[in-house]
Amino acid sequence: MKRKIVIAVTGASGSIYADLLLKKLQQIDNQWEEISIVMTANAREVWKIELNNDPYNYENVKIYNTQDFNAPFASGSGRFDTMIIIPCSMGTLGRIASGISNDLISRAADVILKERRKLICVIRDTPYNLIHIRNMETITLAGGIICPATPSFYSKPTTIEEVAATVVDRVIDLAGLQNESYRWGEK
Repeated sequence: MKRKIVIAVTGASGSIYADLLLKKLQQIDNQWEEISIVMTANAREVWKIELNNDPYNYENVKIYNTQDFNAPFASGSGRFDTMIIIPCSMGTLGRIASGISNDLISRAADVILKERRKLICVIRDTPYNLIHIRNMETITLAGGIICPATPSFYSKPTTIEEVAATVVDRVIDLAGLQNESYRWGEK
């Protein structure tokens, strides 16, 4: 079954993760039917600072404004089965955990959770305070997956892109997609 995926990008640092994820998804386009992107205004600013390029250069994706509640993934009938928030700011995480649907990202996350579909929040902030930890617990108990943007080093990455790709590869695995990447125990 091909996936319908919504990618949300918030203003947390870590635009490289979203960029690499979108590039990898382009390489495995036979596994998804539709990809939609929604970005906050802060995400666009952070993207420009961190990556110095345009965040809208991906093929076969639809881009939505954060206030477009007519987007298909704002309703369970849109049948999007996966939402990846990458990077996920603690403010966004808190709004989702509290059930506040004041923009398209928090509304879509609410829909994904209520429909018992896959929500993956790639959190980037550190350290965590007790509020962050409780919000992560709430989302986990509601069926979401908290995936800290914590790279692995088993594959001996040598560039910042290779380090970030270790997180992106994990996210792709969590989404249930097939991906060629380093696997523990392989040479």
